[in-house]
Amino acid sequence: MRLSSIRQSIAISCLIFCSALCYADTLTTANYVVTITRHCEEGEVSCNNVSYHGVSKKTGKSITLQGSTKHTMCADGVTPCQFIGYQFKTGNISYLVLESGALRVVKGSNDVLVEEAGEWTY
Repeated sequence: MRLSSIRQSIAISCLIFCSALCYADTLTTANYVVTITRHCEEGEVSCNNVSYHGVSKKTGKSITLQGSTKHTMCADGVTPCQFIGYQFKTGNISYLVLESGALRVVKGSNDVLVEEAGEWTY
């Protein structure tokens, strides 16, 4: 088997594997396009392996982050109950992408850099 055939087989295997484990959705706001990809198996309530890829419509600049799902907690304080959205952090900047379609970027504890509503594409 030639090296190019081996590489092609590996690439196809990786795509099949990722399609079984990855789920991507896109949130489009007035100024940003954010793609969220879950790298966990379908049916898992919490996922600590979520990717954020955001692109500014104005500048074309992009950022890629790793994060997790965000949930309210059940009465026991341990079990995740209701899915809220996704959370990501880089340095002292937090990104929150909500199921409702809100994108919120906060520097420190309360310096809001971005707060926009958008629509999800599934």
